[in-house]
Amino acid sequence: MYGNDFPGPDQGPTAGLLGEVEAAEAALRDAARRDLQAGRGAAPDPAGADEATLHDYFTSVIAADQKIEPRDWMPDSYRKTLIRQIAQHAHSEIIGMQPEGNWISRAPSLKRKAILLAKVQDEAGHGLYLYAAAETLGISRDELVEMLIEGRQKYSSIFNYPTLSWADVGAIGWLVDGAAIVNQVPLCRCSYGPYARAMIRVCKEESFHQRQGFEILHVLAHGTPAQKAMAQDSVDRWWYPSLAMFGPPDTDSAHTAQSMAWKIKRFSNDELRQRFVDMCVQQADVLGLTLPDPDLRWNDDRQAHDYTQPDYAELMRVIKGEGPCNRDRIAHRRRAHADGAWVRDAAAAYAAKQAERQEERKVAA
Repeated sequence: MYGNDFPGPDQGPTAGLLGEVEAAEAALRDAARRDLQAGRGAAPDPAGADEATLHDYFTSVIAADQKIEPRDWMPDSYRKTLIRQIAQHAHSEIIGMQPEGNWISRAPSLKRKAILLAKVQDEAGHGLYLYAAAETLGISRDELVEMLIEGRQKYSSIFNYPTLSWADVGAIGWLVDGAAIVNQVPLCRCSYGPYARAMIRVCKEESFHQRQGFEILHVLAHGTPAQKAMAQDSVDRWWYPSLAMFGPPDTDSAHTAQSMAWKIKRFSNDELRQRFVDMCVQQADVLGLTLPDPDLRWNDDRQAHDYTQPDYAELMRVIKGEGPCNRDRIAHRRRAHADGAWVRDAAAAYAAKQAERQEERKVAA
């Protein structure tokens, strides 16, 4: 069995999720070439054109599968939707460092510590890429961080569950990062250029995170009976929260229809969730572990697996702040932000001093 990021032996080299990332990267280059060939520079001037003309041009760019860039006119609702989505994604990367970071000092070997440390560092980098993408929409990073620590913006509900054992680090890699990849690969084709370009790199790195988790579980599941039991317990606890990562069912999703019309999203919550289930069933067989769903079975008519839906009432409770670790996660983030104030102050003072010296040199010249 091949991981989320690998094509099978009967598939071409562009199959699998990494193949989709490569195809999205090629599509970005093709869109840029089409821009040049079509003379896309002749966009209407936002200062002189009426809103209907600007909106028609915006719609035509979306319809042509090209990219909206920061200097382009865009509807306020499109901008606000992107800020909400990108900010939530960035916050999730930063908060998501906590559950696994707890295990860096307790990892079972130096090799495992080094790999986990590198992974947590990757998540920090992803947060920075995404905050930078959000800043292109006219909001500052300080505003985004303030909204997070004040509880005015959300992060992924999955990070409000505790990591109780070393096997949980594997389950997070296999299931949580696996679900994230399924969710995020289509974002490489997002209609907003900075977000799409950030996701190319994020998805390539996430594929290694998923592989790391799969390998941890594989070692445990083929180890002692106690190790296999620990791995199975982790899968049992993380399976349904991972399914809930895709959001509420399509019938209850407030944002999906408009986001798909704008090509921010390419697939609905339920489509992505189904794809994730179908992938995990085969991978669980290789691991020798059981997915905790007695109703999980192949439906020949649908050519997909039937499965039990996650508890969406629990999802809503966790989103509202009633999960096992909500308060701890935000309290930790507040402390870290406060502890880092001196670094931010020093960097700002240095930047101001450099700007002052540069201005003095200009005057002297």
